[in-house]
Amino acid sequence: MRARMALILAGIQCEIREVSLKNKPQAMLVLSPKGTVPVLLVDQQVIDESIEIIRWAFARNDSLIKKLTSHEMQFTHEMIEVFDGQFKFHLDRYKYFERFDSDFLFHREECTKILAKLESKISEKQWIFSEQLSLLDIAVLPFIRQFKIADPDFFFSQPHKKTIRLLKTFETSRIFTQVMQKYELWNPDDAFQVFLLTKDQ
Repeated sequence: MRARMALILAGIQCEIREVSLKNKPQAMLVLSPKGTVPVLLVDQQVIDESIEIIRWAFARNDSLIKKLTSHEMQFTHEMIEVFDGQFKFHLDRYKYFERFDSDFLFHREECTKILAKLESKISEKQWIFSEQLSLLDIAVLPFIRQFKIADPDFFFSQPHKKTIRLLKTFETSRIFTQVMQKYELWNPDDAFQVFLLTKDQ
């Protein structure tokens, strides 16, 4: 989701290959043997981490995202590291506690602590820092959405009201509709599908 948002905002057109992770195509595994998505192939370079795809896209065109102050940039880098590391770790063990044989209440609480840190920095504007989407919005909102999906009643019962409002803004935004567009599963024998939607936020 977040890689697609970055590609949209950067105005980058690409061929999209929708795959099922329950039946991973051999062509995908040749490019990226770890077998996870997203995978971006560009100029013979393989980028198979979503945050790296985001950085690659915005290195080419960042005109539609907020220009961050030095303080905002520092906080952004700190929170991306936390969400990609600690939050993702605890989120997986909260959502899939049976698979991990984990204490989901502990992991839920650890996620909640991280959301509280983010909550303290969210502005009264549309997005985290302002009326304009930022790198931080794109990087963390899909994770927050997954946390909500795991137990909506719990999520909406929590005191992080600005985070709740932020997620609602995201889920009713134009860009959310764009990235949630469904594609047919990729078949090597079919004509390719081009992914580039309008850049309205």
